[in-house]
Amino acid sequence: MVIVCSSLSACSSWVYRINIPQGNFLEQSDVDKLRVDMSREQVLYVLGKPVAQDAFDKDTWYYLYVFNLDRQSEQRKQLKLQFADERLVSISSEDYEQPEDFNTPLEQ
Repeated sequence: MVIVCSSLSACSSWVYRINIPQGNFLEQSDVDKLRVDMSREQVLYVLGKPVAQDAFDKDTWYYLYVFNLDRQSEQRKQLKLQFADERLVSISSEDYEQPEDFNTPLEQ
């Protein structure tokens, strides 16, 4: 009985875990499409729905991404969008560069 129990407990360390990406996976090319004064609908079309919105500040959207390859090589990315009067006013991130043409509004 002892041999069976010890062999079963050894098998539990061999369990395969699937790496599941969580959040919004964005490429720099996606972020490069953002422009100042874009409407919320235009941003949704370009980036999709944000994974998180501030419950106390409806003008802040967070795009977060986490992928656990293993504990040493976890990938995390974050993009924060700020709106004012229903228009995009700024983006901030340590993981993505601000688009070169961000301050040039789209033609209305």
